Amino acid sequence: MAYDTQLAQQVMEQFNVLHPYIAKNMFGGMAIMINGHMCVAVVKDSLVVRVGKERYQQALDNLGVSEFDFTGKPLTGWVYVDGELVGEEESLIYWLNQGLDFVLSLAPK
Repeated sequence: MAYDTQLAQQVMEQFNVLHPYIAKNMFGGMAIMINGHMCVAVVKDSLVVRVGKERYQQALDNLGVSEFDFTGKPLTGWVYVDGELVGEEESLIYWLNQGLDFVLSLAPK
């Protein structure tokens, strides 16, 4: 399964500034791991963001955001963000920070 390598490169460039990370191949795409937790990923042409259960519905209320249902069962706290929505740097940074804020609230693994 191919993924948007340009979006993945943009994500890694932003995280070079935002926070130390490990890039890992997952879900047929590329995931950003922080403190042992998956924060965001690029799957096909979408960004997957781990927003947590508290911000889940708020995230879904945005146009271009949908449930992360990779396995056929939606995972509460995770969303797909359409690649077109994160095509602009400001929007990409916003969504990356949503994932980062949540993951930094977790104890490191």
